[in-house]
Amino acid sequence: MADQPPPVRFLTDTKIDQERYSKIKEKFVKKYNCEPQFYARAPGRVNLIGEHIDYCGYGVLPMAIEQDVVIAVCATSDSKLSLSNTHEKYCDFECSVGEFEIDKSQPDWHNYVLCGVKGMTEFLTLTNPVGMQCVVDGCVPSSAGLSSSSALVCCAALATMQANNQSRSKREVADMCASCERYIGTQGGGMDQAISFMARPGTAKKIDFNPLREEDVCLPEGVAFVISNSCVEKNKAATSDFNTRVVECRLAMQVIAKSEGLTWRECKNLADLQNKLKLRLQDMDDLVQKHLHKEKYTKKEVCEILGVSAEELAETSLSANTLHVESFCLYQRARHVYSEALRVEEFQQVCKDVPSDAAIKLGKLMNQSHESCSKWYECSCTQLDDLVNLCIQSGAIGSRLTGAGWGGCAVSMVPSPQLTQFLEKVKDGYYMARKLESVVIEALFATQPGDGAAIYLPS
Repeated sequence: MADQPPPVRFLTDTKIDQERYSKIKEKFVKKYNCEPQFYARAPGRVNLIGEHIDYCGYGVLPMAIEQDVVIAVCATSDSKLSLSNTHEKYCDFECSVGEFEIDKSQPDWHNYVLCGVKGMTEFLTLTNPVGMQCVVDGCVPSSAGLSSSSALVCCAALATMQANNQSRSKREVADMCASCERYIGTQGGGMDQAISFMARPGTAKKIDFNPLREEDVCLPEGVAFVISNSCVEKNKAATSDFNTRVVECRLAMQVIAKSEGLTWRECKNLADLQNKLKLRLQDMDDLVQKHLHKEKYTKKEVCEILGVSAEELAETSLSANTLHVESFCLYQRARHVYSEALRVEEFQQVCKDVPSDAAIKLGKLMNQSHESCSKWYECSCTQLDDLVNLCIQSGAIGSRLTGAGWGGCAVSMVPSPQLTQFLEKVKDGYYMARKLESVVIEALFATQPGDGAAIYLPS
């Protein structure tokens, strides 16, 4: 399935919200005085387990959600890229489709579109890409850990491919989209883009990397997955917190590799380190405790261990927005990554074996994942911890942060018969208590595994 291109469908042949697409079309006609030739769609996602380990080379277990990004498109011959958004708070933007700059210091919505356009243009080696008139509509909550930005990048790349009459496999496009987010300054690992293209209705996916591989994971019956937004926003491209974690994982790998006598410059990530040492995943935590100390490492100390200057460290290990960081938590980050990778494997195995207490076992793994994210990776926040605890108290079998963290959403596994009661308790205990009742409809909802990215043609 990953070797096939994203599907092309007719609007009338699907179960999509026809009224929504009619409104997008109405906005498009009003803006450009013509009708869209096609619609590109890419979903958001929720990661059930496997946080902050994709960029370390380990598999993750997400599912697409029903919320998505849609771009209505009409190809033009004037070499202009015109962007408009159905949400009035986002300003229009226009540039040459083949020549533009992406401002990393200002992660505005249109810059994510530009990432997808630029990435696909370079991937297809287009010397004269066609112009595009676009209207963007998104219902993935922004800065909530549900991959709204990656959905926008994926959707823009898919639109660019279709407008230029090109076709590539889902795997190729997902890989390209993962790499082109570097234009906005984000060093992610590929999970968001992979599930956006490879999702299938009704199933989660185990996604592995290097090379990109996907496998259906059937979730147990009798449970619902509920998204609850803490309403604390965190744009990972706007701060160095996310990339600092990426760097800390890289440095942890390099220090352990050096201590084990490996050529550390040849190791890619923590998963590659495990493979080179030919150790089981279960054995890696012992190695972390053997070679890394719990106290923070100074930049000077890391340089001395690796035998490099500060300038060399910046070149081999740091990123542009982490050059200012003077101390690093290596022990804590590595412990999270290796334990979380193991939890992903255990989660998938439980779904395969389906024991009588499958839901209980999965819930326990989700709870352990959140504790690790909060304690070892320090990517939670007070409000998110409070929300996760409330979800468990309200009847969730398991609950954890999902996405980059530092705010955003929790995902909870809830027994289906208790869903209504659960939603009421969380609504009262979190949203009403914080005077957030106006956002409850968008912030608290149950979801099912959704479909992947696709092109939709007018009938």
